[in-house]
Amino acid sequence: MAVPVPEVIPIAYEPKHRTETIGRYADGQFLASITYAFPEGFRPDDGWEEHKRLYTVLHTFDAEGRYRDSEVWCAGTWAEQQRDPHGDNSVLSRARVHLAKLLRSLPRRSYTEIAIRPFQLTVDGVLFGLVTGEDDGEAWAELYPDRLGFAEPWDGTYDT
Repeated sequence: MAVPVPEVIPIAYEPKHRTETIGRYADGQFLASITYAFPEGFRPDDGWEEHKRLYTVLHTFDAEGRYRDSEVWCAGTWAEQQRDPHGDNSVLSRARVHLAKLLRSLPRRSYTEIAIRPFQLTVDGVLFGLVTGEDDGEAWAELYPDRLGFAEPWDGTYDT
């Protein structure tokens, strides 16, 4: 029998990996990332490069992992990034600068593991959040749109 999704889901802090910008701050916990995403229901076709957007995301939670708020900012599209891939004004450079600004705004920030409750919101037609479910008796949680999957043994490690 599968272990159900825990009420509060741990996420491990991994420096230089996909969970390097998570932790705690004066008012609770945070989860930040830079991630590409397509709007829900998008079907790849000609011109997909204009629909794939790069987002800078900061989600905040209280100390018990309850969702508080999100700042979601679109830095630009894949097509824009390909036109200027290395400049200071590239989409990726803008996203990184914005993320650094958001993180600096968190008082007494420290990077460490977190434990949060499922949540979701939609911005620009893109699903953001920690969504849970069960398939074939196996419970799971997935961070969207980052596509980080969590499951038994619920120790904070993720699959991509």
